[in-house]
Amino acid sequence: MTREAEETWRSRVRGCLLGGAIGDALGGPVEFQDARTILAEHPDGVRSFVSGGPGWPEGTITDDTQMTLFTVEGLIRASVRTDRGLGFTVGVVQHAYDRWLDTQLLSGPSGDRDGWLQAEQWLYVRRAPGNTCLSALTEARKGEQKIPQFGAEAVNDSKGCGGVMRVAPFGLLPQPATTEWVFDSAATAAGYTHGHPTGKLASGALAAIVHELCAGATLDAALDTTTALLTQHPGHEESSTTLAFARHLAATAQPGPVTVERLGGGWVAEEALAIAVYAALAYPAPEQFLDALALAVTHSGDSDSTGAICGNLLGALHGETALPAELVFTVEGRPVILQLADDFALEFTRATRLHGDYGPHTAWTTRYPGW
Repeated sequence: MTREAEETWRSRVRGCLLGGAIGDALGGPVEFQDARTILAEHPDGVRSFVSGGPGWPEGTITDDTQMTLFTVEGLIRASVRTDRGLGFTVGVVQHAYDRWLDTQLLSGPSGDRDGWLQAEQWLYVRRAPGNTCLSALTEARKGEQKIPQFGAEAVNDSKGCGGVMRVAPFGLLPQPATTEWVFDSAATAAGYTHGHPTGKLASGALAAIVHELCAGATLDAALDTTTALLTQHPGHEESSTTLAFARHLAATAQPGPVTVERLGGGWVAEEALAIAVYAALAYPAPEQFLDALALAVTHSGDSDSTGAICGNLLGALHGETALPAELVFTVEGRPVILQLADDFALEFTRATRLHGDYGPHTAWTTRYPGW
């Protein structure tokens, strides 16, 4: 990777993670409102942060961003693990989700976990976490054991959006990761909580789109490549059909909540992805970032998830400089999000300077133990 290419990629990493957080925070307070109620308060769509009530101040993220951050941390730790000759194992991300589960069950850090993200007190709050994620991760724990079995797939038939809303970081992985590998790995990670094929395949599709965008593809080209991959998998029909419909609506229909809701409510994986893709296609230019986010969250469905995924897509497409500055400035957790983004970039471009030949017991491996 040339220096110029690396700088562009780093901007896309930051843009994807911060963009997702902004979309999440825009949509969170209106998630359980219908479009008519939302438009009565926000005639032009939700374009600024609002309070979600007591304990939910303006700019607050939800479980979507929480779990996305733990995905990033899990990927870094999976990479560190390769120093021990164990290979890059996606199952390490499941351990990260188990640590996220602690933030939903405990009032604060217990002190019996390693790594730094687990110690961030502000993450220990419930913001409408998905019941499927909670139940599947709880089931994965064996008795009082804190770490789930590597690679244990959820035993359910859920295709809720709790898998797709958290896997965009897989798409940020640079070469030698291929789009095919990214697709399959993100689908696997979604399967730790969501067992239905659509829940997994829609998740793989999001990661694949992000990966193509980070490589410089246009959104249309990224969707073409992803659709070709998607249709190779049994059970792809729900995801591929809904994505195709989103592209059709973006080309033919007037942007607005009525059109968004033709794609569904976003409560299930393929609908959440399709709504986000539709909004990004309707307003694809860098200066239209906020227009796309407002479209993605102003509807009667799962506004935080559709907003988060749209922000992931446009952040990966345009980079961090396209993000609305007034929202970047106030979104909850920005220092931690940027720290993780920069650490991710360091790990996947400068790993040998951080660990490996420089010794197994470094400050970096204390920060990111390899399991």
